[in-house]
Amino acid sequence: MIKCTCDTCGCFSAKKNKFSFVFCSLIRTFELRSKVLSFENAKKNKFSFAFCSLIRTFAPDMQKKKKILFLHGFYASGQCVPALALMEAFKGRATVLTPDLPLHPAEAIRLIRDICDKEKPDVLVGNSCGAFYAQIISPIVGIPALLGNPHFKMSDFLRERIGSHQYKSPRADGRQDFTIDEQLVKEFEEMEAHQFMDKPSGLDRRDCRNIYNKVRVWGLFGEEDTLAHFEPLFLEHYTHSFHFPGGHTPTAEQFMTWYVPLIEKLLK
Repeated sequence: MIKCTCDTCGCFSAKKNKFSFVFCSLIRTFELRSKVLSFENAKKNKFSFAFCSLIRTFAPDMQKKKKILFLHGFYASGQCVPALALMEAFKGRATVLTPDLPLHPAEAIRLIRDICDKEKPDVLVGNSCGAFYAQIISPIVGIPALLGNPHFKMSDFLRERIGSHQYKSPRADGRQDFTIDEQLVKEFEEMEAHQFMDKPSGLDRRDCRNIYNKVRVWGLFGEEDTLAHFEPLFLEHYTHSFHFPGGHTPTAEQFMTWYVPLIEKLLK
């Protein structure tokens, strides 16, 4: 029996699509392996090129690599432990975007929206403050999201920490120092007031549940989290809640064990 070694056609995945599977079967029959399916090599063989073209035309979902946008917590960066674990878990399977988010919430939301418009991620993954942002953006752009220990009252969190601080993981711009002041607290407070509406500005006050399938925003809550306790508030708006035996910021092992399987389900 001929075994298909093609990384491009994805015969197993193609079984979900009968039309695509027909072409995958033909490829297996004529032993058009992965090196043949590249357009550069396939051009040397008209027969191979014809099948390669058909596969790309009728099974584009098998050619496109998935994209994941990770949104880190307030004290973190795009190089924090969960971000690195996510990149490792999906190496070769998906493109993982881990930007450094601006300090101020309105700037962070603008950046996230710009990335979503440009990169078209398939799923949002946020932790803590990043989950707060993901919950706001997800219904607007129509992208499913996993909210890890979402902190829906960042103003309360910051009010107790006014002063100078440092990020706990390296930032791309090299700036590790930042300041929490009353103005920053107020900015988060204003955004919180409308965080469950379809527009964070509050100009349109329809609940996000009326414009987006609420079952595609999932919450994951650490049973040992001592900072954020917002599962009841989450369940007022969404339906899928999960627990894991960890604290507010997951370790790499916890992320691999509990976050990754849920992300994989949201990607399907």
